[in-house]
Amino acid sequence: MHAPAAPAVNIASIAAAIGAISAVGFGLALSIPLLALELDSRGISSAWIGMNTAVGGLATLAIAPVITKLVGRLGAGPLLMGAILVAAISLLGFKVTSSFLLWFPLRFMFGAALSVLFIISEFWINAAAPPGKRGLVIGIYGTVLSCGFAGGPAILTLVGTTGWPPYLAGAAMFGLAAIPVLIGASSAPVVEKESAGGLFSLMLIAPAATLAAFIFGAVETGLINFLPLYGLRRGLDDGQAALLLTIAELGNVFLQLPLGLLSDRVDRRKLLLVCSTLGFGGAVLIPSLAADSWAMWATVFLTTGIVCGLYTVGLALLGARFDGARLATANAAFVMLYSLGLTFGPTAVGAGMQAVDPHGFAWSLAGFLIFYSVVVAGQIWRDR
Repeated sequence: MHAPAAPAVNIASIAAAIGAISAVGFGLALSIPLLALELDSRGISSAWIGMNTAVGGLATLAIAPVITKLVGRLGAGPLLMGAILVAAISLLGFKVTSSFLLWFPLRFMFGAALSVLFIISEFWINAAAPPGKRGLVIGIYGTVLSCGFAGGPAILTLVGTTGWPPYLAGAAMFGLAAIPVLIGASSAPVVEKESAGGLFSLMLIAPAATLAAFIFGAVETGLINFLPLYGLRRGLDDGQAALLLTIAELGNVFLQLPLGLLSDRVDRRKLLLVCSTLGFGGAVLIPSLAADSWAMWATVFLTTGIVCGLYTVGLALLGARFDGARLATANAAFVMLYSLGLTFGPTAVGAGMQAVDPHGFAWSLAGFLIFYSVVVAGQIWRDR
């Protein structure tokens, strides 16, 4: 008897999901600093800038519970195209709109569009990835997302932060992301029935996977926000502090594919435990290293990249655990928890750094990671 043939890999479908996530990465990384600088130039206080930015997170919390129904009714392809269009138009709308009050509904629209792109692209990539190569495919996906996060600020460096060029460049990036979505739309995953469980019930079924999104969001955002400031307070100049962050972000880009490949060969929950434990070790090590040393550069490179593996491996674990409507709902929970991490991370790390200046930065990151390690170790022990 012949062994059953492995399912064919639909390259167009996978490219569509990766195209969508590239838009999310570029959109977030370009818009957050650009819009903050725009408001600052208009004389808006930092407190109001923070409140306006937070509306994007509220949009995620609002859209996540209904995303499975929207996919079922409209289809993943049309919904992605609509989200890309709304994101591009609302980004241009920020420049057109002189009234700060109108920035709040605009920010909600923009945040909702990015959330739809994020959730559906994750659902799509998980549905399209063949089970035996899920980690590989999601590793590529995570690498593209990391490149998008790095590419947003690079675009601002090239075109500047004033006038129309950065807004037009951002809208153009969304337009480019629409091309693979159009090509792969016919093979988009279909939700044929409602999920049997809600967001929170699915979180309880797969806590290692879903909680990984929260911890990654908290640690990654806390690190991006405060690593340059930490470097400055350790005696680095502006250029050296920026270089430290660049090295950290390169860890995200280069380590996701190896971690994804590894997740196809080992127990993904144990790999998540290893990632969080190594991340904890790296965070604890940072205060003892000279800020301008090769050891510090290597530590932030490895720590950031390995912690980013929580996203890559957690997403692969989610795809292995659920399918159909339950997968769409689980991906919505994943993104919602990631968004909560974006809120809690900078708040906790900032408070930690204020309480123990400057090393509270590293201790706070370590606290998130050891908490996750304990949760996952407990789950693995219970399921022996």
